[in-house]
Amino acid sequence: PLLASTHERSCIRLWSIQGNLMKELLPFLEHPSGPLTALCTNIFTKILLAGSKEGYIFRWNIASFLEDSHNRKSGIKEELCWRAHATEVVDLFIEEKKNVVVTASLDGSVRLWHAMTGYYFGYFGQARKFELSDTSRLILPSDVNDFPAIIKEEGKHMEKKKIKYPLMLDRHK
Repeated sequence: PLLASTHERSCIRLWSIQGNLMKELLPFLEHPSGPLTALCTNIFTKILLAGSKEGYIFRWNIASFLEDSHNRKSGIKEELCWRAHATEVVDLFIEEKKNVVVTASLDGSVRLWHAMTGYYFGYFGQARKFELSDTSRLILPSDVNDFPAIIKEEGKHMEKKKIKYPLMLDRHK
């Protein structure tokens, strides 16, 4: 068993069931993420997700750490971060059968994202149906303008493309 807590200073602490601090995680971002406000794992506790007051979602792979938490080399790797909302994330969860992350914000919106890439599928209440099988659609919500950043190594971001994408995919562009 593992306990996780989020804190005002943007960190996550992982605790043993006996109350011993096992690991402290800090999200890596170009901009400060603000306090973390939501936390969840997948069913097998291999993926840890956190949401922030600034609307960001962070994804860590914690599988190797949980297999051998005493080995210093078995670390926790932050794999992905993306801006999901313009305001505070108040809740999130992973729907594993569909490989979807559902996020809720203070702005009243509930949005769907691809769990492995952070690609936006849409929001609850939209007129069109969710197309969960197409993860190549490069769209964003109207209030977010940053695409997900894949974390290649500890403390290093993958370069983001400096391209302005419309809300709907135009295959001719």
